[in-house]
Amino acid sequence: MRRMNKIFRGDGRTVIVAMDHGTGLSVLPNLNKTGDVLQKIVAGGADAILTSYGIATRYEEEISGTGLILRLDGGNSALSKNPAGNQVFSPEDAVRIGSDGCACMGFPGAENEVATLTQLSRYAVEARKWGMPLMAEMLPGGFAPEPPNSVENIRLAARIGAECGADIIKTVYTGTPKEFKSVVDGCFRPVVILGGEKSSNLAGLFLIIEQAMEAGASGVAIGRNVWKHPDPGAVTQALVELVHEGKSAGEVGSNL
Repeated sequence: MRRMNKIFRGDGRTVIVAMDHGTGLSVLPNLNKTGDVLQKIVAGGADAILTSYGIATRYEEEISGTGLILRLDGGNSALSKNPAGNQVFSPEDAVRIGSDGCACMGFPGAENEVATLTQLSRYAVEARKWGMPLMAEMLPGGFAPEPPNSVENIRLAARIGAECGADIIKTVYTGTPKEFKSVVDGCFRPVVILGGEKSSNLAGLFLIIEQAMEAGASGVAIGRNVWKHPDPGAVTQALVELVHEGKSAGEVGSNL
């Protein structure tokens, strides 16, 4: 798909910054000045922004210099105990606002497994009609308090996402580089790792990214550890150096 070239560079790798949290979670005060944060992230070298319909349509100018991935599912918030997310937007909606990709969840082993995997499969079929890459966030157990994130379960989840038709798999890094390589080798689509909750230990996160890249990952999709940081542009630049320039965690983390 031509749009994949707007998400991945020529080296087959990508730095995606996730800013889709505000559809259900509080992002304040960190994103009070959303446009300023976006400008810093783009200037830092992000290859793509994964975000909401609202941000994508309000801040078109700020994100015009980078790839755009639209979050399609949601409909639930932190105010509810309902774990299920439904279709909110369509791949056609993503095309209409100029997106280069779209994204949804997949929760193997969760209470709403059937709903999310069925929805993922339907998205994949519709997205292909429009030449729109689909990224599936594959999380064993969904958002369970203690998700079963063993290497075996991550490997299974990643493969399921690819089999359902996703073009990019976003998932959790776990194990050692040698162990995580089995996740990448078992998935015939590019695998990018997520960042999870905001961490006070960026050095630890950078080490995980370094190990994931060593294992064959195709990049990252990091959110809160970027836009919750006082200098989101510098964190983005560090991610670019890790993913595209092959620098070590020790080399990029000294100023953060």
